[in-house]
Amino acid sequence: MTRTVTGVDIGTRANKFLRGSYKGNTFHVSNFSYVAHAPSSIADAWGAADSGFKPESARIGVTGRDVNLRYTRVPQVPDWQLKKLMRFEVEEIGGQSGAEVASDFNVLPAQAENEGEDVVLLAMARESLLETHVQGLASAGGNLDAFSPNALALYNAWLRYGVIEDDTILLANIGHENVDVILVRGADLLFARNLSGGSKLFDDALAERFGVSATKAEELKRKIVDLTPGAQSKDPTAEKASRSASAPAGALLSLLQSTVMFCKSQVKLTSLRVDRVLLCGGGAALKGLPKFLSNGMNVPVDLFDPFRVVETGSLDPESAALLEDHRLESVIALGLATMASDPNAYSVEILPLALRKRREFMGGTLWMIVAASIALAYLGWYGFTTQQRLSETQKVVADLERRVRRANDTDREARDLIAVNKQLSVSAFELQSVAGAGEQLARTLWAIGETIPGDFWLAELASTWAFNDNLRIGRGEERPIVHVEGRSREGTASPQQLFAAFIAGTTTRLGPDTVLLQNPSPNFAKFTMDLTLFAPQAAVTEAVQ
Repeated sequence: MTRTVTGVDIGTRANKFLRGSYKGNTFHVSNFSYVAHAPSSIADAWGAADSGFKPESARIGVTGRDVNLRYTRVPQVPDWQLKKLMRFEVEEIGGQSGAEVASDFNVLPAQAENEGEDVVLLAMARESLLETHVQGLASAGGNLDAFSPNALALYNAWLRYGVIEDDTILLANIGHENVDVILVRGADLLFARNLSGGSKLFDDALAERFGVSATKAEELKRKIVDLTPGAQSKDPTAEKASRSASAPAGALLSLLQSTVMFCKSQVKLTSLRVDRVLLCGGGAALKGLPKFLSNGMNVPVDLFDPFRVVETGSLDPESAALLEDHRLESVIALGLATMASDPNAYSVEILPLALRKRREFMGGTLWMIVAASIALAYLGWYGFTTQQRLSETQKVVADLERRVRRANDTDREARDLIAVNKQLSVSAFELQSVAGAGEQLARTLWAIGETIPGDFWLAELASTWAFNDNLRIGRGEERPIVHVEGRSREGTASPQQLFAAFIAGTTTRLGPDTVLLQNPSPNFAKFTMDLTLFAPQAAVTEAVQ
């Protein structure tokens, strides 16, 4: 059953909430909210959060300086051993930083360059950052599913809604203060990273160049900056603004190029070469930026819009229009929701330590759940019952214990009887077989005596306990079998008809459970008969047919 979840991307300039479920190979959006606010901290951004609906089962994206993505090459070891290795890694890093960190990890898809080894992506986030998000989510009336790095949300958005080919692609989500980057080869994730930077670099450069506020600088960036190489500015102000923006654009270019180099060294993909670059996020909408980066990286650079294949028909007109206006900025929220709703998604789920322990406890073995239930029942009973009811309950418990002991005794006796019954069943079967063999022999003698022609006589009669494939009695299913050898007088008239009547009469007298095989000589001077009254039912049915 698909889960309905909420992808939450809280930024320092805007909050994005996208709710729905992944089904039918696409995501069905049921609610969307975009709330712009003044530049602020994460705590203040939550104060400005007004999604218009409860962000239940929220998968919250994390990025920035308080989030660390590391890569570790390890031998291919069992899961329990890998968990221990990652726990040691986290403890070491937490000890060095002097701050509490929460973490989770996942193994990257196998690559030919790393044969015999696994590359593990370890994601860590400061507990203080997670606690800020948890408090903000509670104030918005939501509940937490997990935290995941924005870069992995970007990967899930690409994996489910992008055009997957065999080439190597760099995808970058350019936010206000951070850039989330992934490198993919076909459908495989090679590298994920979060970088400090983003569109704030442009705002700061324009604010310093023109001596204006950050808000005015952002307005200039949107309206008059054009980074298209060789573009002609319409006036001196636009030319000055575009030149001022070229420096942060160059810094962004360097960040992307350094990501490729960092991936080569961290994941040991020395022959890595990027074929294309795709951009999303609010900063990607800057005019001319794709062409500027394309010239610098010598590869095609385009915008990534996953909402072309996302089902948004359930949105009200206002929310649909809002999503249409902020498609590039909402990719991370879509990826987070997809990751949480799709059970097959590549996921890293970071949880605050206290919440992780609580979920591990609730999701433990049945005995742990039963123990917790008994403890809660006991505490409630202890707080609201009197000493008299305690005594009565103790009597009931004593009575139940006696019943349990009796039940255990009965169970033990029943098991002993079952064992004895098995032994008796074997003995009874053997006795029944002996008796059955005798009865079968007697009945056979009687039936032959009643039907044998005058010119026929018996030369040998034997009863054995054996198997016979021709009688459909297989090995391991041995039954009593009667073997008859006979003769006929030389010159007997019509021996074939006499023998046929003899066989038919004998079979009729022995009954419908008889399986009988005869083998007369060509002149019926000699004949043999093998028969049993104890053949398996399938053989009897086949013989009758």
